[in-house]
Amino acid sequence: MHATPPADPVSPRRPRPRVRGVPSGFFRDIVESLRNAVIAVRRDGRLAVMNDGAYRALGVTPAPGDIGRPYAEVLRPCPEIVRILSSAFELNLLPNRAELRLKGTGKVIGYTLGLVRDAAGEATGATLLFKDLTRVEQLEERERLRDRLAALGEMAAAIAHEVKNPLAGIEIMAGLLKRRVAESAEAQSLLNEIIHEAKMANAIVMEVLEFVRPIRLHVEPVALARVVDEALAMAEAVVPRRRVRVTTELPAGLVAVEADAQQLRQLVTNLVINAFEAMDGNGRVTIAARQVAGGHGAGCVELEVADDGPGVPDEARDRIFSPFFTTKPRGSGLGLSIVRKIVDAHDGRIDVSNGPSGGACFRVTLPVTPLGDEANAGEAA
Repeated sequence: MHATPPADPVSPRRPRPRVRGVPSGFFRDIVESLRNAVIAVRRDGRLAVMNDGAYRALGVTPAPGDIGRPYAEVLRPCPEIVRILSSAFELNLLPNRAELRLKGTGKVIGYTLGLVRDAAGEATGATLLFKDLTRVEQLEERERLRDRLAALGEMAAAIAHEVKNPLAGIEIMAGLLKRRVAESAEAQSLLNEIIHEAKMANAIVMEVLEFVRPIRLHVEPVALARVVDEALAMAEAVVPRRRVRVTTELPAGLVAVEADAQQLRQLVTNLVINAFEAMDGNGRVTIAARQVAGGHGAGCVELEVADDGPGVPDEARDRIFSPFFTTKPRGSGLGLSIVRKIVDAHDGRIDVSNGPSGGACFRVTLPVTPLGDEANAGEAA
């Protein structure tokens, strides 16, 4: 018996068998039917194929004359895609299952770049197959955040409990000392500062404990208008409104949301406090809500808290919900982290953007009461 010699690796220059007997229209239908986005370009720089999935994923408006035009013109809004396609004929090892964040839209795509070869093995074009992974990336980031918070929570809870007692002792002893040196104005001023700082440190400890404590929801139909009114009162007790004007735009027929009323009140309170602090005592805060129809039910409610302050810097947008991150001179950096935690517990979503005329806008999306419970929720409100 003779052993079969191993097959030689396929050379890119070796002629390849061609597919016969299948009409070109069938191939076109296949490409258009693919869930993944597909772009193919010719070596001379002209666009050969771009299916609907690619247009949607990149946010490019289709035009009748796109095919045959230079792909750099068609894909002008997406310079990252142009660079990837341009590199296809220069790289020896083309990327496979790579990921890229598009700066224009913020979307994350996973892509594979390949060459199109003719019967003689010559590269005549390039193909880019990709898929929108933004939602997958968000879910993975949420899981990573939960893992980090679980580890952080155990450590922070232990530290917070140990720190609370010394802080309480400092505050009590400073108060006793104030009585003994009542005649000294300088000593009174220093002791008042000590008590003030101890109270602030204790407030941060309480925020840490609140942040690391697991959320146990008591879900029920909640009227958003009542929650907003109560949250405004709580926020003003923490940060004086001064000359900040507050406008609420809550439709009278707004459906109830499926939420824990106490947690939802904390969420809105933290967002309003954040807006008041950004205003620095002067400006306007707008709280608005609207119902968004869903594909298989009542949908959801979007709640927006917007201000006309300085907005969120671009470099801080990806970290603004991270624990202990803050752009303010004083603050624990936990307020928005607690907001994110409450939103996640309700299976909701939160997003932040800057308005066209300045200021930050926080948009929270929450599920609403199932259709059968809306009437009861309205009567309870």
